Amino acid sequence: MTDISVSKTNYQVEKLSWLLDDGGWEKESITLDISTFTAGTHYPNGFIQSGTSLGKITATGLYGPYDDTAVDGRQTLRGHLGISTKVPNIADTTKDAGAPLVFAAVVKESKLPATVDAAGKTDVAGWIRYV
Repeated sequence: MTDISVSKTNYQVEKLSWLLDDGGWEKESITLDISTFTAGTHYPNGFIQSGTSLGKITATGLYGPYDDTAVDGRQTLRGHLGISTKVPNIADTTKDAGAPLVFAAVVKESKLPATVDAAGKTDVAGWIRYV
């Protein structure tokens, strides 16, 4: 039987104004650990914004939001989220999402969703230049 019920789909308008020069899109495919992100802060509309600073969780190899005070590996900045990424299921944050990590670029810091601290800039020095 065909389902003809009304459904709703949300979309995110992409804003890549933070990415001034991507050097030919220096990126790698990663998996985001959605449970490490905060709903109201990191994905208020169901999408994690492109440009979000990311760190790699040592125990799992998954990525979460960069946090200089973390002790799980996310205290080391690894790069920025390449495109806005939909959270698969807001009600079940155990479902992770694939995404691109920009690890080499020229970035306009004022256009990022959040500023990067001095320790984070040191982590990616030589790969990412902030202007």
